[in-house]
Amino acid sequence: MTLSVETPSVPELEDTVDPNEYDDADVVGDTDYRRDDLEALLRDGAWEDAFAAWAATTDVTDEEWTIILELELLSHFDFFWDDFADRVGYHAPGLPEDWKEREIHPDVDSWKTVSSINAGLTELGQTVCDVLKDDYITWESEYEAPDDLPDF
Repeated sequence: MTLSVETPSVPELEDTVDPNEYDDADVVGDTDYRRDDLEALLRDGAWEDAFAAWAATTDVTDEEWTIILELELLSHFDFFWDDFADRVGYHAPGLPEDWKEREIHPDVDSWKTVSSINAGLTELGQTVCDVLKDDYITWESEYEAPDDLPDF
């Protein structure tokens, strides 16, 4: 399936949240999350490239995309450098489990819609990470493993 929409604005990355506070992220050790560097790379084309790749294969429908935009979910993406793992980590926004009680949007009326939006945003986040790491990041991890690791 293809989603034919304009590329949205790049999310602004802020250093206000420690990635370890997310339920879906675990960063080992002290690290420079390099959010400024990542945001610059996103603005230099990584976001557009990743979004195009994701939109070409996503199962998110036009109606679900409208919900995502109206709820401004994309602004809640977070991307950060995980030096220990030598990767880009991310936190994807999503609709809460209590969506029925909160009546967050009139068109959010089924678990299928919620699941599709949440899965689509997770896939977009992973695609952005992959594009950043594979095509844009030129720095090397600064983490050095200890010398006394066992040989396997």
